Amino acid sequence: MSVPTTAEIAAASLRTLLELRRHALDLELGHRPKIRAVPASHRASASNLLHYLALRQHDIRTLQQQLRLLGVSRLAAAEAHTLASLDAVAGALRALAGLPAEAPGPEAEGAVAIAAGEAVLRARAEELFGPARASHASRIMVTLPSEAASQPKLLHDLLNAGLDIIRINCAHDGPEAWLAMIGNLRAAEQATGRRCKVHADLAGPKLRTGAIAPIGRLVEFKPERDSWGRVTAPARIWLTPRSRTEPASVDVDACLPVDDAVIAAANARDILDVQDSRGSQRHLRIKERFGDSWLALCFQRGYIPDGSPCELYREDKAIVQGTVGPLPEVCLPIQLRIGDKLLVTSETRPGQMARHDEAGRLLRAASIPCTLDAVFPAAEAGQAIWFDDGRLGGRILDNHDGVITVEITHASPQGSKLRAEKGINLPDTDLAIPALTEQDKADLAVLAPHIDMVGLSFVRHPADLADLQQELTRLGAGRVGTVVKIETRQAFEHLPEILLAGLRHPPLGVMVARGDLAVEIGFERLSEVQEEILWLCEAAHVPVVWATQVLETMTKRGIPSRAEVSDAALSARAECVMLNKGPYIVETTAFLSDILTRMEGHRAKRSPTMRRLAVSDLPGEAPAAD
Repeated sequence: MSVPTTAEIAAASLRTLLELRRHALDLELGHRPKIRAVPASHRASASNLLHYLALRQHDIRTLQQQLRLLGVSRLAAAEAHTLASLDAVAGALRALAGLPAEAPGPEAEGAVAIAAGEAVLRARAEELFGPARASHASRIMVTLPSEAASQPKLLHDLLNAGLDIIRINCAHDGPEAWLAMIGNLRAAEQATGRRCKVHADLAGPKLRTGAIAPIGRLVEFKPERDSWGRVTAPARIWLTPRSRTEPASVDVDACLPVDDAVIAAANARDILDVQDSRGSQRHLRIKERFGDSWLALCFQRGYIPDGSPCELYREDKAIVQGTVGPLPEVCLPIQLRIGDKLLVTSETRPGQMARHDEAGRLLRAASIPCTLDAVFPAAEAGQAIWFDDGRLGGRILDNHDGVITVEITHASPQGSKLRAEKGINLPDTDLAIPALTEQDKADLAVLAPHIDMVGLSFVRHPADLADLQQELTRLGAGRVGTVVKIETRQAFEHLPEILLAGLRHPPLGVMVARGDLAVEIGFERLSEVQEEILWLCEAAHVPVVWATQVLETMTKRGIPSRAEVSDAALSARAECVMLNKGPYIVETTAFLSDILTRMEGHRAKRSPTMRRLAVSDLPGEAPAAD
């Protein structure tokens, strides 16, 4: 059996390559009206995206193997300059095949040169996110906690730690707090000499679990104990007058409003006896006064219901009697196991625990309300439903009269707890709701004059971007950039169209919201899907925000896990990395900045093989034949 010569392999590879080039130009030609709708400054990016989509509609792994054997570029880094890469490889193949050099063929509309591709992406990232630091190219975005509105030093410390962009989460706090955060940022900029962009993340449609019916009003506290059960630290109780309650000014385990007369009569070292839910007395030792309130210590565990009687003692002598309350309502989570039924209801009905008879037979399944009414006409039997970032999942059995019956198919072996205000994902359900809500419009009206970019949540179709741009134009805020959050299955499946639509109104960015996205597409697919998003965005010269649970353990506990450090290192491939709020956010920001600096010299190292991507198919286009 004869072995093909280098010239023969090169000639065969050239024929395949020229067919890929023809397909790329055909796809561009078929979408020329969409390209012409993009500003002239960004049309080359739109064309390049289509060229890359055409390339990824084929499985070229065999071609890549042949190119590797020939010592020629394998097209593994062609995203930012696809047509130019094809032409460069074609030229090398002609030389290896002994064929005369010739012009590559029909030109694209503003094809991107190899030397220009990455430079265009860097320029777009600078336009949206601001200039990169000298030490690393990836910007650091931080979600601000509520304290940022009242603690100016936090912004000062974050800027010095490496902050480049603040993220205001419009699902929390309110306009007064948001503007205070921005004001504190501007003051910190003046003090540090550093500049920082402002990103406002609109809340979007609220698809969450609703309220659960309370079991009553109760406060629980307990002392700390060692392994032998001995008390090592008493429970700290805040006693405050009922008529003018004061927030605790020191760390406490529980807060008990009591009658004003009890507070007025109390002295240090007095004992306040409070009856707990089991009828026994809990002895609270009055320690120190703070304003009109007292700090008390208790060496016993207590369950104090609303209205519990209490009595103040001084040297075993009763001084005054009173009652405790009002206390907060207590809502226990709903415990669910695999095989259990769960009723998803409208928000008008609070959630309930499952009810069983004395023999353990089910009388009524557990129920939880859903905050979005649009779910009920859209959900169908057989579709998947997930709760609480994928910790609990099930299959819809029935949808009738405003009640969706779910069979739990995914839960912890010990059972999973479902609480109020937890996210709901319906990856198989097409919800007919706009991404931009009336509340989003009201929030945008307040923030538009003060922000550099706005994040659009729950995007599923290109039309969602048009709604946002129309609102920005109405507000005279056309300069504000758009960051599209890819967090649903539909958003990922329509990503090429969303990118083409977004390029009509630059500057544009994409946020990979890996939390919801993992639930929507399946955790096992997250790694490959986030890679595909990075590839498509690079082809469109659209900068990316790598988001969700980056160094989350460190932000919450001060020490990262090993897996988180590896994830943070990989995040250097994106133009921006987002951190969520937490007690150790300043330290985490500095830690991430150090990781990005160390990875700067390695960030371009990659050599993927290129199978066909299903996401590359555009509506109305027949799948490419390999």
